[in-house]
Amino acid sequence: MGAKIVNNDTDSDWLIEEDAAEADGQSDAANAPPPWRVLIVDDDVDVHVVTKFSLSNSSFLGRRLCFLHAYSGAEALAVLRNTPDIAIVLLDVIMESNDAGLQVARKIRDELGNKLVRIVLRTGQPGQALEHSIILDYDINDFWCKTDLTTRKLFTTVISSLRTYSSLYKAEQRAAVLNAALDKARQLEAALERHAMTLTLDHAGRIVAANAALCALLGAAPEQLQGLSLGALAPACAAALPALAQGRSWSGAVAVTGMDGAIHALRALLLPLHGEDKPGPALAVLTPD
Repeated sequence: MGAKIVNNDTDSDWLIEEDAAEADGQSDAANAPPPWRVLIVDDDVDVHVVTKFSLSNSSFLGRRLCFLHAYSGAEALAVLRNTPDIAIVLLDVIMESNDAGLQVARKIRDELGNKLVRIVLRTGQPGQALEHSIILDYDINDFWCKTDLTTRKLFTTVISSLRTYSSLYKAEQRAAVLNAALDKARQLEAALERHAMTLTLDHAGRIVAANAALCALLGAAPEQLQGLSLGALAPACAAALPALAQGRSWSGAVAVTGMDGAIHALRALLLPLHGEDKPGPALAVLTPD
């Protein structure tokens, strides 16, 4: 973690930086990662100025800070609605009302549904806000009296909040990827259920479950197939069972005899649902050959 002396709050600051830089410096700025967005919410203009000045040299994970400003609770909520990637809100408790900041904190979580942004409450009148009660009753991440929040403590609080925000954001991204993969798997499962005949097998190759399409083809109820060896149902599959036990898939043409004695030519794909180190369940997908 290092600090870079750049005032990066507005587009004009970038232009000043670029005017003073050489061509390679301009290229670096263009390729720089996006800054962390910090929203300062306070009805005192001096608080905005001092906060920005105290943090203007800071960076975290190679990303600088940029500052957004709101001077009331309503303004703060409007900014948050329009800017979903704000990492930290430095939020004054007492603005247009004695609990304006607290109401903003609650609406951020409940109305906007924003669980990622870190909320740091600040108050200039600590006697009017009970710290322990606020921390327990509101989903905030830190609480400071402005007179106690020195430049060093402010820097520590902001960097700690950014670290937490970064971790939560990455976790949310991973969860989104996993959920997308799960949705695709469910769609595939639904497609198989509609268009293919499937069997679930135990570690010994016995049928655990059969879907409706296969039962209809064979003229059998699911319970009639349960416990039956796959090799007995489709003799050609018997040779595939050792491969399944070793975690390898198998495909080939098979003949399956229905309850009425009719023989159905099918194509089988056998997929192990386990690794190579131990036997486990498998899936058989059967399609018309």
